[in-house]
Amino acid sequence: MVFKKWSIAVLMTLPIFGFTQQQDTISLSQILEEVQVKGVNAGEKTPMSYTNLSEEEIDKSNLGQDLPYLISLTPSVVSSSDAGAGIGYTYMTIRGSDANRINVTINGIPLNDSESQGVWWVNMPDFTSSVSNIQIQRGVGTSTNGGSAFGATVNLQTNGLKKEKYFTTSNTLGSFNTLKNNIEFGTGLLGNKLSFDGRISKITSDGYIDRSSSDLESFYLSAGYYGKNSTLKAILFNGHERTYQAWNGVPQSYLDSNRRFNPYNYENEVDDYGQTHFQLHYNKQFNDRTFFNLATHYTKGSGYYEQYKGSEYNSLLNYGAESTLSDYGISDTIINGDTISTSNLVRRKWLDNDFYGVTFSLNHSAKKVNYIFGGAVNTYNGAHFGKVIFTEIYGDLDHEYYRNDATKNDLNLYLKIDYALTNKLNAYLDLQTRFVDYTFEGFDANGEAANQTVNLRFFNPKYGIFYSMSENSSVYASYSEGKREPNRNDYIESTPSSRPIPETLFDTEVGYRYNSKKIDLGINLYNMEYKNQLVNTGEINDVGASIHSNIDESYRRGIEVETALKLTKKLSWSGNITLSENKIVSFTEYIDNWDTWGKDTVNYNNTDISFSPNIIAKSQLSYDLGALQASWILKHIGDQFMDNSQSEDRMLEKYNVNNLRISYDVKLKNAKSAKITLLVNNFLNTEYANRAWVYRFNTEQSAENLSYDPYINADSDGYNMIGYFPQASRNYLLGVTLGF
Repeated sequence: MVFKKWSIAVLMTLPIFGFTQQQDTISLSQILEEVQVKGVNAGEKTPMSYTNLSEEEIDKSNLGQDLPYLISLTPSVVSSSDAGAGIGYTYMTIRGSDANRINVTINGIPLNDSESQGVWWVNMPDFTSSVSNIQIQRGVGTSTNGGSAFGATVNLQTNGLKKEKYFTTSNTLGSFNTLKNNIEFGTGLLGNKLSFDGRISKITSDGYIDRSSSDLESFYLSAGYYGKNSTLKAILFNGHERTYQAWNGVPQSYLDSNRRFNPYNYENEVDDYGQTHFQLHYNKQFNDRTFFNLATHYTKGSGYYEQYKGSEYNSLLNYGAESTLSDYGISDTIINGDTISTSNLVRRKWLDNDFYGVTFSLNHSAKKVNYIFGGAVNTYNGAHFGKVIFTEIYGDLDHEYYRNDATKNDLNLYLKIDYALTNKLNAYLDLQTRFVDYTFEGFDANGEAANQTVNLRFFNPKYGIFYSMSENSSVYASYSEGKREPNRNDYIESTPSSRPIPETLFDTEVGYRYNSKKIDLGINLYNMEYKNQLVNTGEINDVGASIHSNIDESYRRGIEVETALKLTKKLSWSGNITLSENKIVSFTEYIDNWDTWGKDTVNYNNTDISFSPNIIAKSQLSYDLGALQASWILKHIGDQFMDNSQSEDRMLEKYNVNNLRISYDVKLKNAKSAKITLLVNNFLNTEYANRAWVYRFNTEQSAENLSYDPYINADSDGYNMIGYFPQASRNYLLGVTLGF
């Protein structure tokens, strides 16, 4: 009876937290897991712009591609891939913000690398097969753990309790010799107390680009204990990737004749990295209205990328050269009376890191007000070092030629308050303070290598209101601030006097939501004003390194519209569109002059921010016959510029991509479930590139004299080098899932 009374009381409070009752009874474990999610996720009445993806929605296209492709239908997202087909190194931007500005958490625990601030999904192959919910917050979003909540936040929640035992296998084959195999299994709830779950996955693909193969392995294990008013859950997951490098892209002159070109042809030009994550979560219910979540975590990452430095394997580029041995701390040698100071060699650049800490949140609901107090204490230790493993002169080696270690401590605390001013009007307050202590080897005031320490403190307030106009419609408005420190390279390649300062984002969001049985509509206006945004202007600092420079004023402004329509009983349509303006008010670009060895400068006003298309639109038309489902998916991405000069010489042209997805539920006598899914990507065979790198320079040399390098192009205002990343032509993935 005590548990029954407690359940009723908690169910009455769930709508206040933004949860809705899905069934007459709900287990303690489900409630505690939902409250744990609430600590980092936006709720139903949170005045922010966000999208939730359920496990069912994730599974529809989960055929082996990485997360940036699985969430690519959500508003303002643009996804891309080195290999061109969504497996291997993949990337995404949200409202034009790249991975360094998108905060990612798994069960509330930060995933971003503490120093570079990015996330590499290749290290987590098939992880979405163990995810039950994804929330994408656009803009500053709510306070959470992790330092990169600057342009967007992606919160992943792993699978919760499954009461019944299960065994599932998912297998995919597709274009470019793509193959995915996984098995998922669970014991169900044993003795009303324990459960064990697991997954083992392997994905391989040759990639669309020549020699862009991926060999990916992962596993996921969890064990849970469910007591009367508490749960304890241990999670262990691992990912290992070995990908052939396709980082250089395709020269402009090759796009029409050899768009799958890869300049690397040394057989072991690979990236090899593995990560193991451990999480321990404890959830406690003290009374009807108070819940506590505590988690500890540890991540071990280690790996390298291998490079051939010399001429033999670069014949396609015709400008490879032997390396100077002294640059690697290797002595010259004398052969037949000649001093040999250069050699072809093979090197590996290593990263060996440890990330650990504690996160917590305390949730309390009163009659009209809900409180969430939370935070985290995290430490990152990163060892960066390089080894020469072979030279033609000395043969095999194990010679370390550089090492740079760093430690980053990160403490953050936040308080969220949601107050019901009336039955229809809620006020939202979210205050976060964050302390960063970063120690690294960099340059001191005299330009000498020495240990450096940076101490930073940030205060990130968020304010908002939410008004329920009726049972179906609501409006909201919010104002938020986010602050972000420069990344590792900005610090180690500068002195204290030339170091860039943190950047600040002031984010205003105003939105309207309408939900009914036949139509869902969301409209969100945003104004993201940046102070001291860090961009690459080409400028060099006092130690001669190219740096990100602080731009005084820039902004992103736009409108996001998303809707879903039930056209008939079987036919439905959903879509979204982002129309935006993304501008740098003024800045100076510094361009290398190959003749003077100096820099030429160009001043710009009101130019577009790079890789920020002014229009992003998605459409999905679905037909549901029960067992058979079919969807036509269209993505339109507008023109986007490779740098901040807004020159059409350095522009990625707009493109449309059409995909077709068909799934069929098969009834088999000895299986609980069976499903066949066919995904045909780019079925109209559009040729497009949606990512690139660019380097500009000036010289009086003729284009003919520079023809030794296919990446060099003459444009209207000098020369550039561009590497494009073409995406795959028509391709398919065929998946079969069996559940027992």
